[in-house]
Amino acid sequence: MAEDRSGDVIVVGSGVIGLTTALVLAESGRRVRIWTREPAERTTSAVAGALWWPYAIEPRDLARQWALRSLSVYEELAARSGETGVRMVEGVMGEARLDEQGAWAAARLPGLRASTAEEYRGSGLWARLPLIDMPVHLGWLRSRFLRAGGTVETRTVTDLAEAGAQAGVVVNCAGLGARELVGDAAVRPVRGQLVIVENPGVRTWLVSTDAAAGTTTYLFPQPGRLVLGGTTEEDAWSLTPDPGVAAGIVERCAVLRPEVAGARVLGHRVGLRPVRGAVRLERDVSGGGLLVHNYGHGGGGVTVAWGCAEVVLGLL
Repeated sequence: MAEDRSGDVIVVGSGVIGLTTALVLAESGRRVRIWTREPAERTTSAVAGALWWPYAIEPRDLARQWALRSLSVYEELAARSGETGVRMVEGVMGEARLDEQGAWAAARLPGLRASTAEEYRGSGLWARLPLIDMPVHLGWLRSRFLRAGGTVETRTVTDLAEAGAQAGVVVNCAGLGARELVGDAAVRPVRGQLVIVENPGVRTWLVSTDAAAGTTTYLFPQPGRLVLGGTTEEDAWSLTPDPGVAAGIVERCAVLRPEVAGARVLGHRVGLRPVRGAVRLERDVSGGGLLVHNYGHGGGGVTVAWGCAEVVLGLL
């Protein structure tokens, strides 16, 4: 007799959205498999900085709920930072003001205040936020998923019907891959380039936005390195680091933190953020089986991952 797999779940994609979703489903008691074209350490998520902050993700009200739920999880995980890769770190969010944040900010971010002139030359917010070492965190997510009974299969998926033939539920967490996989032209790449350098002693993170120049510059201190960024190149597909862009990133960061100038470069990273007008998080029964979409998070996947995963669980 053929094995009944109607209760199985296949999650397509193993970035932070796919792994977190698969983990939440597996720990709810479901039999879950991840199908992924490449391992987590080679996904866009592995390149992320990655600082928790409710960026301009749409739909905004829902995204804030997803972000705050994720914040609660990260606060718990920070107690085991060496294992989970999550730390609570202080820093300045430039060009942000207290009166522009909702009531949620004061309620959920103790110590949130306007930054001083010594901390940042412009207006900004001093906050203590989750800063996530993504290679460590992705590895931890994968290990916890496997301990929950999940399995990971490396395979290229060209049609979700292929997964639907083997499981009663398919969850599409393909990120930028959803553009081809489900024909969603609204998903577009926004290229981000980073420079990894030896940390000359920077202990706090910093994000600075120059609206006139159209640039966002950031410094994220991670264990054993300092992550410098970045770029937001719309509809750019190249994964090859551009030396000129890299030099510009270092120069901009050195203006904010002069000690960065001359820091030894350890490497370069490029990732393609899966940007969409609004996150697609919904049930789709048009194909007969149950399909749930969970993609289009842009550069905010880390920020909303746990909240979105729990919504997927609810949709099942």
